[in-house]
Amino acid sequence: MINFAPSADTRYWRGGALALELGGTLSYTLAYRTWGQLSSERDNAVIVCHALTGSADFDAWWAPLFGPGKALDVNRDFIVCSNVLGGCYGSTGPTSVDDQNEYWGARFPKLTIRDQVRAQMALADALGIRRISLVIGGSMGGLQTLEWALLDANRVQSIAVVAASAQHSAWCIAWSEAQRMSLHADPKFCGGNYSPADPPSAGLGAARAIAVASYRSAVSLEGRYGREIGVAHGGSEENSVDDFAVRDWIRHHAENFVQRFDANCYLTLIDAMDRHDVGRGRGGVAKALARIEQPVLVVAISSDGLYPPVEQRSLFQYLPNAQFVKIVSGHGHDGFLIDAARLGRKVARFRSANMVASRTRLTNTSGAETLDS
Repeated sequence: MINFAPSADTRYWRGGALALELGGTLSYTLAYRTWGQLSSERDNAVIVCHALTGSADFDAWWAPLFGPGKALDVNRDFIVCSNVLGGCYGSTGPTSVDDQNEYWGARFPKLTIRDQVRAQMALADALGIRRISLVIGGSMGGLQTLEWALLDANRVQSIAVVAASAQHSAWCIAWSEAQRMSLHADPKFCGGNYSPADPPSAGLGAARAIAVASYRSAVSLEGRYGREIGVAHGGSEENSVDDFAVRDWIRHHAENFVQRFDANCYLTLIDAMDRHDVGRGRGGVAKALARIEQPVLVVAISSDGLYPPVEQRSLFQYLPNAQFVKIVSGHGHDGFLIDAARLGRKVARFRSANMVASRTRLTNTSGAETLDS
């Protein structure tokens, strides 16, 4: 069974029937948290989008960006982070029950990143948000951030896309498929029709081990572990004298993960990520990105092997109002979390410059641009 205790500050919002991009509708609930106060003009919101296995507890997993004087400042911003639709940390997903009070399990409908963002947009409506100063996200959250700019262009004023791409590459899809194969190979998986009390933990743990390896770099693992032997790094059993420390590290991640996540939720989310393509139905990637006129901060992680910097360079090439920065990190894709302090400084400078530019635009237009535009 999943062992996850939501923060005491977590709230739950019941949405209506969401029309899904791939057909059908879904009645849903989003678990979310907020920080700061919505201004009287309702124009100071910041939306934070989490990565694949994240939660609404943004202040925990991206702490260097959060707090007074930081990139996301509770004295200035009304910050909202919701657990993604299809997840298992309080929002509706395969571990939830349907309208007939039956466990969804493998019957849960297929989702897209756009479905997830439309649910978040409805939450923003319910919270009374009139303008969104910034949408920011890394990895899966970065995919959502791009869709926010396209689906809610009138409300979203700027975005920061971190370690993400315009469409999932063959490379990313291949890594996803290796994880699916691991899950399907577990006899307990049963086509997704397993008992919540007896889930396919071995398959899910193997899938997580594959993912974790793809999130790091050779330099990072060599520097931290190398060929160190006989030292435990968090695993459930003490390392033997002839066992590599890096093996203990990756087993620890797998063992911890199966206690906090669900296999069907995992498949739902990686499937949605693989379907990600901002150009679908919009005339292709270049045309879709050209429609994003808001200021955009595009952030690459120098050693990212999953979403390599060439993909962020491509985003920058097609976005009409973008800045590109590269965070020098040896930690691979996970650098957007491990080196979050560096990221936070880049985001803070981006926001500061855009706030000055926004005030200048409002002054120079002599009233032509209003808060409702």
